[in-house]
Amino acid sequence: MARLWHGSTRVADRQAYLAYLQRSGLQAYRETSGHRGSFVLVREADGLAEFLLISLWQDEAAIRRFAGNDITRAVFFPDDDRYLTDRDLRVTHYDVPASDF
Repeated sequence: MARLWHGSTRVADRQAYLAYLQRSGLQAYRETSGHRGSFVLVREADGLAEFLLISLWQDEAAIRRFAGNDITRAVFFPDDDRYLTDRDLRVTHYDVPASDF
């Protein structure tokens, strides 16, 4: 399964947020059994750095180990308010019937 989340920072905070993300959310992904990898996509538009996180999971049970029972609720970390100007409070999930890697 794939889990997608979107958030934005000021362009000036792009690198600092990415470093923080490595130490917080991405680290939590890696520490969760059933995590299969993740992608961080970033683009700059209208003075913001938009982040799209795509995490891959073995199954819904693995996502629950990371996110809790309500897997549609986004997971936030202590310093997210410091960086994020906008964020999705919900995430979306997709089945991954095929991949090329």
